[in-house]
This record gives sequence, C-alpha cells and structure tokens, in this order.
Amino acid sequence: MTEPVAAEVGRDFIRDIIQADLDQGKYREIVTRFPPEPNGYLHIGHAKAIALNFGIAQEFPGRCHLRFDDTNPVKEEQEYIDSIQADVRWLGFDWGKNLFFASDYFDRLYEWAEQLIRDGLAYVDDQTQEEIRTSRGTLTEPGKNSPFRDRSVEENLDLFRRMKAGEFPNGARVLRAKIDMAAGNINLRDPVLYRILHAHHPRTGTKWHIYPSYDYAHGQSDAIEGITHSICTLEFEDHRPLYDWFIEKLPVPSQPHQYEFARLNLTYTLLSKRVLTQLVRDGHVAGWDDPRMPTMAGMRRRGVPPAALREFVKRIGVAKANSVVDVGMLEFCIREELNRTSQRRMGVLRPLKVVIENYPEGQTEELEAINHPDDPNAGTRKITFGRELYIEQDDFMENPPKKFFRLSPGNEVRLRYAYFVKCTGVIKNDKGEVVELRCTYDPATKGGNAPDGRKVKATMHWLPAAASVPAEIRIYNQLFSNPSPDASNFAADLNPNSLEILSDARIEASVAESNSTEPMQFERQGYFVRDKDSIPGKPVFSRTIGLRDTFAKEVAKGVMHT
Repeated sequence: MTEPVAAEVGRDFIRDIIQADLDQGKYREIVTRFPPEPNGYLHIGHAKAIALNFGIAQEFPGRCHLRFDDTNPVKEEQEYIDSIQADVRWLGFDWGKNLFFASDYFDRLYEWAEQLIRDGLAYVDDQTQEEIRTSRGTLTEPGKNSPFRDRSVEENLDLFRRMKAGEFPNGARVLRAKIDMAAGNINLRDPVLYRILHAHHPRTGTKWHIYPSYDYAHGQSDAIEGITHSICTLEFEDHRPLYDWFIEKLPVPSQPHQYEFARLNLTYTLLSKRVLTQLVRDGHVAGWDDPRMPTMAGMRRRGVPPAALREFVKRIGVAKANSVVDVGMLEFCIREELNRTSQRRMGVLRPLKVVIENYPEGQTEELEAINHPDDPNAGTRKITFGRELYIEQDDFMENPPKKFFRLSPGNEVRLRYAYFVKCTGVIKNDKGEVVELRCTYDPATKGGNAPDGRKVKATMHWLPAAASVPAEIRIYNQLFSNPSPDASNFAADLNPNSLEILSDARIEASVAESNSTEPMQFERQGYFVRDKDSIPGKPVFSRTIGLRDTFAKEVAKGVMHT
C-alpha cells in the first residue's frame, strides 16, 4: 500500500472555514470524503478534488473516506472501482480502513424513503420521464403538480413496496419528494428519489429493483459517515438546498454542510465524462489509459510523475469562481519534476547512419557518460563507441543556412562524451535522399575537448550502430488542436497529429534491457517512459513531454489544424 504523502499546508477559503470551525469547537475531528461514481476512469480534475479532500484530512485532525456513490448499476463496473482505487494510491493518498459504498446504505436509505412517505413528503408518480421533465417548468415558469401528487400515504407505501419487490417494469413509476413545484430552484420541484431499474449491481447483485437517485443517496451517505465538510464542485451549488432539505427532514445521525469550489478547466482539454467515454467507445483513443487522455491512468502510462500533479494542484489553488488554466502550467510542473528526478540516456529517434572512416574497423571503446548533470550521486554509465554510429536526421543539413551549427559537409561538431567529428562525404539513395554520412574524427579530442583549444558550436547526441537497440517511439501531442474544444462537437477539434509513431528509432542497450517504468530523459529529445506494449526484443517508449513547449508554436502556425 502506498505511503501517504506529506501534507503541504496551503491557505484557501475552505481551509479557512475548517480552521474557524475548529477554533469555535464545532468539531473534534474533521471528516472529508472523495465520492466518485464508478462509471468511468478518474481524470485530472478529480486529482484536484482528491488532493483537496485528502490534503485537508492530513493537515487538520481528521480522516478522509473513499466512498463510491454506486447508485446506477447500468453504468458502473468493477473495472472502474479498481481503477479509481489505483489512481488515488498512485497520486499518493490512502484511505486506510475508510472505504465505503453508497450501496452499503441501501437498506437504511429505503427505510428513510418510507419515512418521507409516512410524513407526507414523498409520493409515487406514474408519469413518464418525458412527462415529468415537461411538467417541471423552466427557469422563468413554475412547474405543474403531478396528477398523482395527492395519493394517500397508504397507497404510496403500497406502490413503493411493490416497486421494491420488482413488480413493475423499468420506467413505470418513480418515487418523488413532495417539496414545491413553484420553487425558484428547479432542483426543489419534486425531485426523483427512486426509479425502477432491473439491473445487476456490482456489489448487491439482483437484490434491488429500485435504486436511489444521486441527490438522495449522496447527502444521506455523508450524514451516515459523519462527514463534517462535504466538499464538491460548483455545479452542485444549486443542489445544496435539496441536500439541506433531506438532512432537515430525515432522522440522520449527523448534519454535514456542503461547500463548493471551482472545478479544474484546462486549455486543449475536455474533462466531460461523457466525452471521455465517447472517445474510448468511438475508437478515437486506444482506451481509458491512452497517454493522450487526461485520465490519471493515461497520465500514469505516459510517465507523468504524481508529484508533478500534486504540485500543479497546489499552484492553481482552490477558488470559488470557475476559470480556465493554461495547460502550459501543468506541463511546466511535469518538466520541473522530471528534470529533477529523471536519469539521462541517449536515444536517436530518426536515425541517420554515420561511418567514421579513420576509426579502425572492428575496434570499439567504452566512454563514460553521466546519469544526471545535477546529481553526482546518480553516478555514470558506459557507452560503446565504434566506427559506425547513428545521429538524428535533423542534425545534418547538406546545404545549411548561416545559423545552422550542427553537422554539414566540412563542418566540425562534438559528439556527446566522445570526439570531434567532421563530415567529409554524403551518400544518397536513388531518390536523392541522404542515407549515410562519411566522417572523420580527431583522436586527440576524446571526452569532447580539443587540446589546442579550438571550439565547436554544436554538441550532438548519438548511438553506436552495433551496441544500440531498435525501438518504437510514440510521440504524443495534445489530443485537441483547439484551445477551447467544443464538447458538443469534439470530433471536429481532434488533433490529427496527436500521435506520431517512429518505428525505426534506436536507444541505448541498457535502456532496452531494463524493465523500469521510471521516466528518463533522452538527451536533447525529451522525457520518455517504457510503455506496457513493450515485448522482448521490441521495446516501446512513449514521450511524456518534450524539453520545451513546441506545441503552442505549431498551433500558431496552423500546423495542428485540419
């Protein structure tokens, strides 16, 4: 089990409220909860909620529950329950013994629903879903009472018990709260408490034929668990009067209070669960953990460090007003963390062969390379140097412009950790494409320094032809090319260049042989991580992020738009 991360105390309006409640002696212990619905994978927006709720439990005397609000068996699966627990632990938090499910409380919720009926505060409605929707009214017009609103307590109890027994088909009847069809807040216009649903539940099986609504189950679950501060996002602000109505009318063991904060919105990103589900179902991505997805599973597979997400959430803070955060801030946090923690290796993504003609055939030597320039304790490693090498295609130009300082005919450059080399010849194929370079090296420049003091303007990475390993490299960019993608027509904003697969890349042999899932920096290229699609003899590496942001420049040029 993952060790909890150390609390990082910050100040925001929710923490100020909690501190004031403690100062006034309202609570001995603060109890929060993270209450996901198990109908999909968690995304980066949930990371903000997780860090807030679990962070508060660490910073103040308290605990945080992980509770699954599993009230809709049609959309819920064990796969999602398992993935959510894995994501919370990966982010660095743990609920200990405090794992709960709304389904744990189904019996008590049912008893309380009967109590509402006996108190004249709930009734069984035979209207269709469409009739109920139409009769609710609008923001400017009141709703209309259901023709079944004045049923007797006895009739309502009888019908509700028969609903529970499975006597009626799906959609035939619902149980509604009797509040006020003329209320200014539409959520108070006789909301649905139970609907008939003959479906197998992941935890309760076929025991139940009726299931509580989210609004009904959520607040009562909070009360049963003794939650002191029910923290949710702003879209639930209009639901708070209903949350409070249930707490007031029912014999709940505690009275939690709901507080709302601004949800996370990112440029070039959609966090709608509907959109994410459709991306998966329509095959726009390879699954919930596709590295282009803003899910935590996708980010984990892409090599994003959980510490970077925690730092990002800390930097954006907790506010009352919705806003959009530039994705560049997230990328900065990722680069900052990876630069600090990732060991350096060399990878050539688009290889161009180089033959050093004055290097003896059949000879090789071991050169020393550092693993991290800012961490002496990271040590060094050996790289084999020989007559035949690979460099990046982009590091050579046959007819370079004035400010191109890398390899070109007659120009001298430094090979990282190795020697000065000079291009003396170019070999092309039948199409006129450069396929091989002929070079010479200066044996006196071993280690990359010239004893005569001459300087070169470029240092290039490279790999030995014989002692490197072929690999597939996957280059990921933003999934959407529009900074504000349209959720109603998201397919139109998909970035056609969100994934580029390089099948002929080369990497250091030690990288290929290692099964480490820790990200590393391929020098001058970016940060990469071994992908789960790797098989023996065919390693696959995904780019977590580049060394600098080139995406915004490409968008500005129109490269990313269809």
